[in-house]
Amino acid sequence: MRGSFGKGMAIMDLAPIAAAWQPRLLGLLRIVTALLLLQHGTAKLFGFPHVAMFDNLRLLSLLGIAGILELAGGVLLLLGIFSRPVAFILSGEMAFAYFLAHAQKSFFPILNGGELAVLYCFVLLYLSVEGGGAWSLTSRRTSVRDAPMPPSI
Repeated sequence: MRGSFGKGMAIMDLAPIAAAWQPRLLGLLRIVTALLLLQHGTAKLFGFPHVAMFDNLRLLSLLGIAGILELAGGVLLLLGIFSRPVAFILSGEMAFAYFLAHAQKSFFPILNGGELAVLYCFVLLYLSVEGGGAWSLTSRRTSVRDAPMPPSI
């Protein structure tokens, strides 16, 4: 505890707690995002879980290629392999999906059904910059590129 506030109240220094938990929460964000992407990929490619819109989906259509990216990218993200480039590619896919399928319906994501695409896009963009966090297969092999950036002055 550092410093005091008022009568008998103390303010905790949360920086050490945040520093200790940051890689774990980043890893958890990566894993949950990957599992959700896998669900989209398997629905498109294997029909599980069943989504009627994906019935008779052709593998080499835009939705089929999106399913391939989501399935392969979801597996790689889940395992924490090539997290940064995979997340960057998937972020671009989500931006493409938003502008191709949603933005033409309305300017506002809540009206055009594109909230998830926007959220995926920016979560994946964040993962592409920050890396995979804890519990990734490549977390043991950190390089200078993967080292955390020092705070700017």
